[in-house]
Amino acid sequence: MPQQRTKARRYTEVKEKAASVKRSREVSAAADSEAGQLVRVIEEPSELLPYLFSIMPDKGRNKVKAILTRGQVLVEGRVTTQHNFQLGVGQTVRVNLFKPQSTTSLHGVRIVYEDAYLLVVDKDAGLLSIATEEEKYATAYRQLQAYVQQGGDDKRIFIVHRLDRDTSGLMMFAKSEDVKEKLQDNWKDLVAERVYTVLVEGRVRQPQGVITSWLKETKTMLVYSSLRPGDGDKAVTHFTVLKAADHCTLLEARLETGRKNQIRVHMKDLGHPVVGDKRYGGTGSPIGRLGLHARILSFRHPISGEDLHFETPVPPPFLRYLERAQPTRRT
Repeated sequence: MPQQRTKARRYTEVKEKAASVKRSREVSAAADSEAGQLVRVIEEPSELLPYLFSIMPDKGRNKVKAILTRGQVLVEGRVTTQHNFQLGVGQTVRVNLFKPQSTTSLHGVRIVYEDAYLLVVDKDAGLLSIATEEEKYATAYRQLQAYVQQGGDDKRIFIVHRLDRDTSGLMMFAKSEDVKEKLQDNWKDLVAERVYTVLVEGRVRQPQGVITSWLKETKTMLVYSSLRPGDGDKAVTHFTVLKAADHCTLLEARLETGRKNQIRVHMKDLGHPVVGDKRYGGTGSPIGRLGLHARILSFRHPISGEDLHFETPVPPPFLRYLERAQPTRRT
């Protein structure tokens, strides 16, 4: 009898422990849902889609697949949509439960990432980031403001940084003034990487280098370099040759600072202006746009603290022009 009572007690303890774990998971899931995300650390190797099924048992398989396809899943801070992506022990998986609104009204701008606090978008060349005296409506800001207001007229977005009209690529918007201020006030600490792909005129002989100058602006808003320390805003650009041809070179430019027209001015200083950049020394427009693209943006999320990394491909016109220019060597 004592042995039977002991077994019964153990059975009760195991049952209570299982119920406690279940309640704990339910509370955790509820907290996650309230925060609009699921964050999990991988404890054993698995493919991504089966793992997502296991952590979202309350959602149908098609719904889970849709979440993955829409880019709402990040592995180690990178958007991942591959169903059979192999997860390793210790990796962090984040699922944004925030469902994006319809994007059918967006033109020239695509949403790369969205949560309750931020929007990361890929902007086309030719689209203004924000309004100017000449153009008030056809802007990325205006379109994205209308997009978020599908969720309520009180919704707003805030500019964190901007791209020139003729520059394409990644840029970020905040969904509240508080988040905007956190990003701008801590920009150097939060932003780990801003990398541009640059197509410049001529063959750049130097495989890599650093350009440092102090930037100033004329009354006509033309930016130029001074080599005198302190004579303007310090600007530092690191560049690496990716591929070179006789008539053009594809570069990677990493910003240490983020001044107005910084890369465009520094490429002119290098003696190789950006393709299509007549304002800063370019001789023509062979690709029908400026050869400047914001390709990589990495930063620490101002609310969750998670490291996020986003990349977009090199624009096809860059590569087509490089091939037409008969590339003769790879660096």
